[in-house]
Amino acid sequence: MTMMEKRYEEYALVLDFLSHGRPGIRVSGRAGYRAGALVQLVGEEFFTLLEALVKDGSSLKPHDRVYVGKNAREEITYIIGRIGYDELTAAARNELPAVISRIVLSREEWVINFFNTARAVTPRMHALELIPGIGKKYMWQVINEREKKTFENFDELQKRTDLPNPVKLITKRVLEELVGDSKYRLFTRAQ
Repeated sequence: MTMMEKRYEEYALVLDFLSHGRPGIRVSGRAGYRAGALVQLVGEEFFTLLEALVKDGSSLKPHDRVYVGKNAREEITYIIGRIGYDELTAAARNELPAVISRIVLSREEWVINFFNTARAVTPRMHALELIPGIGKKYMWQVINEREKKTFENFDELQKRTDLPNPVKLITKRVLEELVGDSKYRLFTRAQ
């Protein structure tokens, strides 16, 4: 029996840069004050919310893409850990929708693959129905159109199904999962 390999984020986008760290006790109970600059990030692959210590002299701004993988990092000293939506600063929460939208746009092939391969989650509910704005009508349009020919990009998906902006819909779903309002997780990992 093989153990499931742990998978980590390779790259993340900056949500907020805290040049003097953050005072106060955090919800998770970890040490409240970290000396040095902190950064709050969202991972590109699993939309993981992270907090990291920034190297001295580095200054990051929202939407910057940084390497957070296992190898040598240029801007990040170390990853403090995963954080929940409640632990984000107000500025990070404001940036989150735009950053997630940017990630979804940059991962068009992955999102289109989701629309091409989504299956039923339960006997009465399809994964497509979990996307805000997609009900039975749009779900059946997507299923019928993808049986004829798989979707190639967002424009084709929108034209063939009359679906409103798919990037916006996926962004809304990712936000719901990060806030913790959803029973099923399609795009994120459990906190």
